[in-house]
Amino acid sequence: MSRPEDTLAADVYYDDSEARKYTTNSRIQNIQASMTHRALELLDLPGPSLILDIGCGSGLSGEILSELEPEEGGPHVWVGMDISPSMLDIALQRDVEGDLLLADIGQGVPFRPGSFDAAISISAIQWLCSAENSETSPAGRLSRFFNGLYASLRRGGRAVCQFYPKNDQQKKMITEAAVRAGFGAGLLEDDPGTKSVKLYLVLTVGGTQSDGKGGDITGVVEGMEGVDVMDARKKMKSQGAGGMKKGSKDWIIKKKEQMERKGKIVKATSKYTGRKRRVAF
Repeated sequence: MSRPEDTLAADVYYDDSEARKYTTNSRIQNIQASMTHRALELLDLPGPSLILDIGCGSGLSGEILSELEPEEGGPHVWVGMDISPSMLDIALQRDVEGDLLLADIGQGVPFRPGSFDAAISISAIQWLCSAENSETSPAGRLSRFFNGLYASLRRGGRAVCQFYPKNDQQKKMITEAAVRAGFGAGLLEDDPGTKSVKLYLVLTVGGTQSDGKGGDITGVVEGMEGVDVMDARKKMKSQGAGGMKKGSKDWIIKKKEQMERKGKIVKATSKYTGRKRRVAF
């Protein structure tokens, strides 16, 4: 049986009919609620927070965010973004409490830098591994998404993305894109080796939080078993600037990513990137 993301783009697949089926399916509702609770547990937010719900769909996860209140203060406030107009229409009909934005996360996260305390994503980011058209690529879509997400979170912020990779290659591609964007990253599997396995990508933005845990991924997953920490920032620092030849394809791509994080517009990487030519930055 084909995976939905291998057949059609998300906004096409989730038309009015599929969006309604998804929202009214009791099994999906229960699974969505369970994974949202788990994501919040991994975020371990110290108090009421402004949360970005990535791929919010019809608001199933957002309802959980609105209902759960930290031990101190009021409820969380959330903003949802999704590419499917049909999903967002249902969210509006259901009168969810979050603000909604129609947007393609493969083109970035269009919010001001440092806007959010945290972010969650349930069963969405694997869609980025499928190219939308001949002019886009999974690598480019993942890069734009994670760079935008990194910029939209405050220093010390966290994100938890639950996703269903098709294979180990997809899992590696997603996690490496997050690390290249600057995140500290850790992978956590619930129910490993079973049909109900759930994979969570736990991300941190460098900085110091009010609880003193900072942006170190090891602080987030302390005491948890089966965590594969993928924080490559120390390794990257130890390699130094000399580890990447100036003018090479990797060097050019890295410079473009740095410029995109600063909000600058750069040309898309082509098959000619890395050939001997003058490149101005």
